[in-house]
Amino acid sequence: MSLNIILFGPPGSGKGTQAQFIVENFSVPQISTGDMLRAAVKSKSPLGLMAKAVMDSGALVSDEIVLGLVKERLLLDDCANGFILDGFPRTIHQADSLIKLLDEMSRTINHVISLEVDSEELVNRLSGRRNCSSCSRGFNVVYDKPKNEGICDSCGASLVQRDDDNEDTVKKRLKVYEDQTASLKSYFSSLGLLRNVSGVGTVSSIKAQICSIIESGGIGDNS
Repeated sequence: MSLNIILFGPPGSGKGTQAQFIVENFSVPQISTGDMLRAAVKSKSPLGLMAKAVMDSGALVSDEIVLGLVKERLLLDDCANGFILDGFPRTIHQADSLIKLLDEMSRTINHVISLEVDSEELVNRLSGRRNCSSCSRGFNVVYDKPKNEGICDSCGASLVQRDDDNEDTVKKRLKVYEDQTASLKSYFSSLGLLRNVSGVGTVSSIKAQICSIIESGGIGDNS
């Protein structure tokens, strides 16, 4: 049986780390709509050319094109054992269409894993990030402080905060995420697929939660 997962996680939740863990430990590829669009455009496939024309016009790529790209991607050999969808679906309509598409392919979603982290914790994580202006090494003023304030441990250059990591911008990003995913979580919860995972704690403890959900078929989680 293949392992088909949708992964949700707000900025700063550690979603990238946990997605990579699933990829490496369960031998399934991570699929993002952005990566698919770039690959399709580069390959100049019929759908890729359609997507390029839409993007060049400044419009949003339609659900139909995205779903077509999803179908093409899932038919590739590396998806035979399953996949992790990241960044799709974003709306109830897309979720409905995805479920129907997978049904036509005789496939189903096994788990919708949502990394849950308190907003205050996320603001601290993201607004506390600093990057070296020279070597780009990352630090955090709360969780991973440099030895000398504002100075990179590796090369001695000054640390800077990215514009999108300032507190006001972070709060706006989190609000957009919550508005976007709230209805989707309810939708997948009603289907018995939502698995809530606490994104607070050590990386290994979060990995253990995810392993438990996948290996037990979702039984015993707090969805």
